[in-house]
Amino acid sequence: MSAWMDKVEQQTRLAGHNRVAMLLFRMGDEQLFGINVFKVREVMRRPPMERMPDAHPLVAGSCDYRGTTIPVIDLAVALGYPSLRDVASAHLMVTEFNRSVQGFLVAEPQRLVHCEGESLAAPSAALGFGSRVNAVTRVDGALVAVVDVEHVLATLNTTTAELSAPMQRIARVHDLQPRRVMVVDDSLVARNQLVNLFRQMDVECVIAQDGREALERLEALADAPGEESVTLVVSDIEMPRMDGYALTRAIRETASLRSLKVVLHSSISGIFNEAMVREVNADRFVAKFQPDLLAQTVLELMPERFEEF
Repeated sequence: MSAWMDKVEQQTRLAGHNRVAMLLFRMGDEQLFGINVFKVREVMRRPPMERMPDAHPLVAGSCDYRGTTIPVIDLAVALGYPSLRDVASAHLMVTEFNRSVQGFLVAEPQRLVHCEGESLAAPSAALGFGSRVNAVTRVDGALVAVVDVEHVLATLNTTTAELSAPMQRIARVHDLQPRRVMVVDDSLVARNQLVNLFRQMDVECVIAQDGREALERLEALADAPGEESVTLVVSDIEMPRMDGYALTRAIRETASLRSLKVVLHSSISGIFNEAMVREVNADRFVAKFQPDLLAQTVLELMPERFEEF
């Protein structure tokens, strides 16, 4: 499996140009699933696991990963398949996103592919994938369902992320009304988190589910009255149709939009994202999900800076 991961750099050189590199895998039938390769640290044979009493039904147990104990989530169960907990041929996909490391059990890893962001689309309800698949595409003619692993992880942690009391006080003093923020994210969980955060700041949100929808709405609102206009965009990076990098580029290349402040907000952190933020001329990058840091970033980027007290 390590040979596959050695190809990641080669496969992802096109990142930032509305292309997505994915690791494909199966769950026991012919259906292909995919996950953004930037979220994957390593793929290995299922290691020995310890059972965890009173754990969530999706948690198969825990295991030692390079000297650290990590939770192991049965992705097969999350997607409606029979459990892989006791299947010797199962594989562990070790992931890192949302500032945490966890493993996902999958049946059969396949290969790395890259595809155009335009080819990714929201899945029809008729396909029956449910809310844990947030995009579909075709690779060599085969249907690929992109798993919303953030949604799966959020299922295990139902704690609502709240702004701290001091940050709420600062937001009230700053008084951001009637300015509006556009939230762009293909994950329902992430959108709800952001809307809840901005509600605590008394800021109205305009919602878009991907970069293409966001760009169309921003262009439509460019000449809107002040109370209907958007001041700042908080956008995910990995999205179908148009990703956050391509959206930022488009904003900077559109005369009526280029003055907008743009914060890229992703579950994948690291040097690569920081470099891409500079390349596409976004204003900031904030890793998901740090409510106080994101709120402070938004306050600093609004037209009038807030005064600390």
